[in-house]
Amino acid sequence: MTKIPLRRFTARALPIDDQDRVLLLHGFDPERPESPFWFTIGGGLEDGETAAEAAARELFEEAGIRAGVEDFSGPYRTSTIEFCWAGYAITQDQVFLAVRVGDAVVSFEHMEQIEKDTTIAYRWWSVEELESTEEVFFPEDLAAILRKVTAGGAGFA
Repeated sequence: MTKIPLRRFTARALPIDDQDRVLLLHGFDPERPESPFWFTIGGGLEDGETAAEAAARELFEEAGIRAGVEDFSGPYRTSTIEFCWAGYAITQDQVFLAVRVGDAVVSFEHMEQIEKDTTIAYRWWSVEELESTEEVFFPEDLAAILRKVTAGGAGFA
């Protein structure tokens, strides 16, 4: 089956708790529900939106956590990836920004319906857990990114 090409520019939010763990969502491609994976919060930039504005918006929409644009730091990584999801062949330019969220409560209440239908859990992950897990997560170098983020201390670098 032919996939529909899509190019998108995204901001990926890395919410970090007081124990230096990153919040990841667990979900699946609707065309492959048997293959769930862990992923960072984030999404496409809307017209005129900065990466930090998109990260703050996505953090609220996908996890119910509010953070100010000025609270984000980074970028800690930028990359371009290609993947398939829900019938699309996506080329995605992405930037990773971090934000301290303390002991924030996670809620899926503000997600779009497709996100609610394909997101099954959330979890806070430490560097050590990311380095030792057999579970699939993206980006694959997230442990190194998390080390870079938390090396800056409470306010980041």
